[in-house]
Amino acid sequence: MDGHRPALSGRTALLLSAAPLIFLGVFFVWPVASIVLTGAVGPGGIRSSELIDTWLSPHTRAVVWFTLWQAVISTVLTVLVALPGAYVMARYEFRGKRLVRALATIPFVLPTVVVASAFLALLGPRSPIGVDLAGSIWAILLAHVFYNYAVVLRLVGGVWSRLDPRTEEAARVLGASRWRAFREVTLPQLRPAIISASSIVFLFTFTSFGVILLLGGQGTATLEVDIYRTTAELLDLPAAAALAILQVVGVFALLVLYARTQERLAVTGRLRAAADVARPPSGRRAKAIVAATVGSMLVLLVVPLAVLVERSFAGDGGYSLAAYQGLFTVGSQSGLFVAPIQAVTNSLGFALFVMLLATALGLLAAAVIAYRTGWLSRGFDALLMLPLGTSAVTLGFGFIVALDRPPIDLRTSPLLIPLAHTLVAIPFVVRATVPLIRSIEPRLREAAAVLGASPRRVWREIDGPVIVRAVLIGSGFAFAVSLGEFGATLFIARPDTPTVPVAIYRLLGLPGTLNFAEAMAMSAILMVLTGGAILVIERLRGNEAVSF
Repeated sequence: MDGHRPALSGRTALLLSAAPLIFLGVFFVWPVASIVLTGAVGPGGIRSSELIDTWLSPHTRAVVWFTLWQAVISTVLTVLVALPGAYVMARYEFRGKRLVRALATIPFVLPTVVVASAFLALLGPRSPIGVDLAGSIWAILLAHVFYNYAVVLRLVGGVWSRLDPRTEEAARVLGASRWRAFREVTLPQLRPAIISASSIVFLFTFTSFGVILLLGGQGTATLEVDIYRTTAELLDLPAAAALAILQVVGVFALLVLYARTQERLAVTGRLRAAADVARPPSGRRAKAIVAATVGSMLVLLVVPLAVLVERSFAGDGGYSLAAYQGLFTVGSQSGLFVAPIQAVTNSLGFALFVMLLATALGLLAAAVIAYRTGWLSRGFDALLMLPLGTSAVTLGFGFIVALDRPPIDLRTSPLLIPLAHTLVAIPFVVRATVPLIRSIEPRLREAAAVLGASPRRVWREIDGPVIVRAVLIGSGFAFAVSLGEFGATLFIARPDTPTVPVAIYRLLGLPGTLNFAEAMAMSAILMVLTGGAILVIERLRGNEAVSF
């Protein structure tokens, strides 16, 4: 055992990992490998010249350049905007802090199509403030900051809340200015967390799809969007596969660089309990800092969503419930083969299926990772994270290419949707459950065994309650992830089985005030569903460590 962690035998670990490995092999490795073969191999052998021509074409170079620079700027802006919030949430205790933290987390778990819809309502042609930035880079950058704010708040704020403030206070006593004390004492300890948060934000913005698709202009495309357009509009599968290979290589390089950077920047420091660090703001200056920071957070994070809800009630003749009533009818102008409300039913059904499947597979994987040590645990953990670092559009494209012939022919099956969602949800379940399982105090098991409890009773009364809580948190994340998945679903959803994000996208593509209002109404419904899921997770999580 390592760190008094109960070990699983090799045979038990192999049995527990079999189902997740088979699922990952069939529905992730095979589709991604099929994309590589489609792009790299043709009737005459390897398409080396075609691949090189696609990669070096002026269009591809322009797309790659835009993908890179918008991700860099989005990352820098997100870190700069979120650091004050991370400081206030880490160092101060105030009324409503837990609610503010939950509200700040909701945008991150919202579907990207809802985020894009919110900024389209706020900054689009029907903007209530008279500013039309739709199609500009500014709308994209603002939406990316809004969406990724919680990443910096959580990761940097989580570390900041456990740094001993007395080291910085000692520097101040010795004559250092406030800025110098921060720069030379606190910043070096925060640097690993800042780099980690920046890397994750960069990865998310590098593979941005829904925000770019809805807020960008016709000539605006990341690699993710270009893969979709090349497939869905140009029907050029080899070129799309070549772009997908380029993106897979880029994402893999980013993940490797991230892992190496984390090892190199690892800093050991004196950590304290978060409850011992935070204090009520005392003095006019501290209260002003807290009020201004929390106020700006709420403006950034709440106003776009509030405008989205307001636009769902707005029509040509004033405010009404027409948009919500229209969700229950199939009209010629709806652009959907079913009533829009059917998409809500579809999404809820898929999310429940994903919740059950992802929780079962994720819990099996988490048991192996939490109760085993060495290369098997680390390697299995890294393998399960791969779908989270892979483009959702690439994954959906892979499903089309790979799962269209026996022995697994799912071309016309709606089952493709929850299977794709499960791949993305499993890493969230694992990351939610492993820290909680590892947090079980080993001395409790030892004490129970000394008092005569059987191994089964020890598991039932000590590990069991914690694992049940971990399962509930993981299930909530799986449910929320499934509700909001857009990139892969847009590829594989059938016309008669749209999900809410797909229905929103189709409605936004149609002219007319009513269609726009219905898209906003669908976005508001999806916001409530995902927001409710994350609030339940926050309540279950309490002060326990969850890797998000």
